[in-house]
Amino acid sequence: MQPYTRGKLGIIACESGKPFAQKVVEELKKIIAKDKDSNGAYLINTKETRFSNTEIKTEIEESIRNKDIYIFQDVENKVNGLNVNDNFMVLKTVIQAARMSDAHYVTAVIPSFPYARQDKPKTREGITAAMAARELEDVGATRVITLDVHNDAIGGFFRKAGLENLHASKNLMDYINKKIGLKDLVIVAPDAGAATRANHYAKKLGTKLALIHKERDYSKASTIENMHLLGEVNGKKVFVVDDMIDTAGTLVNAAEKLKKEGAKEIYFAASLAMLNEPAVERIAKAYKEGFITKIIGTDVIYHGEGFAKKHEWYEEISVAKYFARVIYNINRGISISKLLK
Repeated sequence: MQPYTRGKLGIIACESGKPFAQKVVEELKKIIAKDKDSNGAYLINTKETRFSNTEIKTEIEESIRNKDIYIFQDVENKVNGLNVNDNFMVLKTVIQAARMSDAHYVTAVIPSFPYARQDKPKTREGITAAMAARELEDVGATRVITLDVHNDAIGGFFRKAGLENLHASKNLMDYINKKIGLKDLVIVAPDAGAATRANHYAKKLGTKLALIHKERDYSKASTIENMHLLGEVNGKKVFVVDDMIDTAGTLVNAAEKLKKEGAKEIYFAASLAMLNEPAVERIAKAYKEGFITKIIGTDVIYHGEGFAKKHEWYEEISVAKYFARVIYNINRGISISKLLK
């Protein structure tokens, strides 16, 4: 009797999603090599065309009929000059092409979920994260895989498709154990929204926890007026954990606050290290001034070849093996609940 699968497993990578997709395919090959009953996994050829008026067309260059298809896109990849909207549009064209090509299942793998921070109703503003979720469904996605989504409630924006929210915590905790050590370590939440995540780290690692309370000026975008530290970091190594690093303004302010409070080493980690301008300039300056020891990000967002080598303050850890295992389990009908903790 043949083991259950959802069909032959195939990976499609949008151009901006290729750097991470290729790593995941290599990890999938290792997993599948140990499975004599596996259908295999491979990267399917596609062609993206950009017209002079900036319209985009995607063609799938081989049959994917009845296959279990996973489409990778890194919406935050700006190396080729594309923005989030460009990359999101490309993703939607590929999903629709896969659906119209009679793929059995179509899963969108979007580690950085687009518009995730526009997730709450505000006066005269749309809930754009909900719109993004429904657009993915409307073009044919049956499932979405993401990483440390900004708000778990985003899963409720989908009407039919399922959302699998993966967590980089195990990979980051492995980094702590191997590179930093637990002696004199304090886990720090950079704001109240990150408190639950930081508490999870502190509980798993058996370390102390501290919290930075931010007083915001809500009349201006992303503006912090004052920071207050709740907890003790004097003479300690601190590991600040968050879901994303955007322009790094809050990060640098937090580093200065922690240094002022006596922290001896200051690490910042984020599942989604976006590093949008002027983040690199700000972090480099803070590193040179001794406020930051290291920034740790995952490889789901591509910053260009050799980015970590060019910037000694940055270290990248890979979650490709983790994504590969989740995709393999889904394809084979194996539970992924333990992989989501």
